[in-house]
Amino acid sequence: MRGVQELHFQAGDGAQLFYRHWPAVAQTHRAIVLLHRGHEHSGRIMHLVNELDLPEYAMFAWDARGHGLSHGIGEGNPSFATFVNDLDHFVRHISRVHGIPVENIALIAQSVGAVIAATWVHDYAPKIRCLILATPAFQVKLYVPLARTFLQLAGYFSKNLHVNSYVRGSALTHDPERVASYGTDPLIRRPISVRVLLGLYSTASRIIDDAGAIQTPTQILISGKDWVVHQAPQHRFFERLGSPVKERHVFEGFYHDTLGEKDRHLPIAKVREFVLRMFAKPPVKPRLLDADQGGFTRTEFDRLREPLSRLSPKGAWFAMSRFGLRTGGRLSEGIRLGLKTGFDSGSTLDYVYRNRAAGLTPIGKTIDWSYVNSIGWRGIRVRRLNIERLLGDAMDLLRREGCPVRVLDIAAGHGRYVLEAIEKKKFQPDSVLLRDYSPINVEAGQRMIREKKMEGFAQFIGGDAFDRASLATVTPRPTLGVVSGLYELFPENAMVRESLAGLADAIGPGGYLIYTGQPWHPQLEMIARVLPSHRDFKPWVMRRRTQGEMDQLVEAAGFRKIDQAIDDWGIFTVSLAERI
Repeated sequence: MRGVQELHFQAGDGAQLFYRHWPAVAQTHRAIVLLHRGHEHSGRIMHLVNELDLPEYAMFAWDARGHGLSHGIGEGNPSFATFVNDLDHFVRHISRVHGIPVENIALIAQSVGAVIAATWVHDYAPKIRCLILATPAFQVKLYVPLARTFLQLAGYFSKNLHVNSYVRGSALTHDPERVASYGTDPLIRRPISVRVLLGLYSTASRIIDDAGAIQTPTQILISGKDWVVHQAPQHRFFERLGSPVKERHVFEGFYHDTLGEKDRHLPIAKVREFVLRMFAKPPVKPRLLDADQGGFTRTEFDRLREPLSRLSPKGAWFAMSRFGLRTGGRLSEGIRLGLKTGFDSGSTLDYVYRNRAAGLTPIGKTIDWSYVNSIGWRGIRVRRLNIERLLGDAMDLLRREGCPVRVLDIAAGHGRYVLEAIEKKKFQPDSVLLRDYSPINVEAGQRMIREKKMEGFAQFIGGDAFDRASLATVTPRPTLGVVSGLYELFPENAMVRESLAGLADAIGPGGYLIYTGQPWHPQLEMIARVLPSHRDFKPWVMRRRTQGEMDQLVEAAGFRKIDQAIDDWGIFTVSLAERI
């Protein structure tokens, strides 16, 4: 038996979460991270440490937030995305504290843990060596008719509602010892938050639909007689996976606990062989810098640019939506502004940030309330909060390192999020330079600087965010660059690379860059078919960049990502990178 250490790591919100560490017998700087099923804890998967028979690999297993010996549930009732962010902090903690490069880490996850793992790999694009998913709980079997509808309704009225699991040990495995221990283990947590359960459903659907974004070598293990989750979504996920290395194994007669079954030596042998094979060669590094020229997001972009026939049901629906927008929609102040300046303009963004419904007549105000609370604009406001947080973190890093804090935002819109972040921080940086291509935005930003009495250290000027020479010669030389909501509007990577090169020229080693991404959007087609862009008022058609693509573009310019945030819906990311 390998010796084990019981430790804690700090999650993003400060919660202290428990984990176990089994050191390797030799310092190979390789590791395997194990994620347990829902309701369970790391003690339930300790058997894998010895059964995998990989003593040269350090092994780590957490107790997920609110499970086993980890607390962290508190009054906030965390979302499913909280667990994904916890995993990001866990792996970065392992890499930093235990000295194991992320590319030398394999991740083995089961059931709900497997969905957490798949979501993390999709949303954060970590450079782990490989991913093994055992019976991912993409769709839990709810045997009560309309159970999900009732849960959604109940969750609307009670934000902290929990339900107990119906699963018994005899439905998980044929192993009598594990069946008995499941029924008597005091650390198993049977209640599950309705918010987390519904988040599991919606997130799993998103990850299956967009599995093409995942480039990590992946192995999927599927139980042939699973009473807990459906098989079909697992197969759909595998078939849509974008990874150039992927494999699937189905174990007939197995119950849900694939790696805890009576004959678990069969799937464990598959896992061991896959891990050894992935570590026997250099890490798989798909090149995404030219993803704008070909790939699934390019195909999607080309499809959205093609007009629909008005005789088709979808074409007729979007035609009606455009008509409604230009008639009754004008009662809404926000829609009227979008029609005037473009729905992707700095003016529209500033209106959304203010989050105050306004319009002509009570009907117009109601329309406007619905408009500013659409899923995309809610995500934008969360993005703003994440930008403010990472801006504050970057300024703190610079101050601790004794460096001047000189901020440059290359496409600031009205500049509200930068200026208000500084206000909230109650700290005066050495300088703030905001730039934008639009004279309207420059004028509005200058007015905001005067209103906030920041003329002593802040200025707003016109500037082209894609002009490398212009960015490279900015004075004083910035130590913190910001580019928010810009690259998402331009499908071509050549322009983005030119802009990032200019930022790299301007920001010296040890400086920081905050950049945003849009790896997914639930309203992508509606936006493309209905809303006009500020650029010549043509349809606002966007090409999504996966997080892996966006990170590679930033890395190619000379930056290294060190932190990331994302909203609960997986729409907008905000990342912090260091100039190297």
